[in-house]
Amino acid sequence: MKLFVINGPNLNMLGIREPGIYGAQNYESLMQLIGDVCTREGIEVQCFQSNHEGEIVDIIQSAYGKADGIVINPAAYTHTSVAILDALKAVALPAVEVHLSDISVRESFRQFSYPALACVKQIAGLGFEGYEKAVLFLKEYIPSLVK
Repeated sequence: MKLFVINGPNLNMLGIREPGIYGAQNYESLMQLIGDVCTREGIEVQCFQSNHEGEIVDIIQSAYGKADGIVINPAAYTHTSVAILDALKAVALPAVEVHLSDISVRESFRQFSYPALACVKQIAGLGFEGYEKAVLFLKEYIPSLVK
């Protein structure tokens, strides 16, 4: 099984950007956690981060035929990007949307997610652990699609 993990704008600033909301651990720590979980579970993973919407769309499109599923944290594009929604719909891969903070209790403009409309699950408010839960969910969910 191969997963793409795609992170949107400002996630490269983890540990610096609003640690009260996003935690004190940096992006490298997140990448280490994801790598460790995937190694432990026998999953091949490719991780990406971009601050540019079009590049995120390109990465999603490149997953077609290469990945079995996607873990995506669209970050600020969660609330604005029909383009990311459309890319997820186009590749039609099982996707889980992850958010470090609980977007359902934040500012009203953060409470709607376009990409979630194309995802099989959304995990929010669990910090880094949300990524582990997303990987484990896809590990069980993807094989069930072939039954």
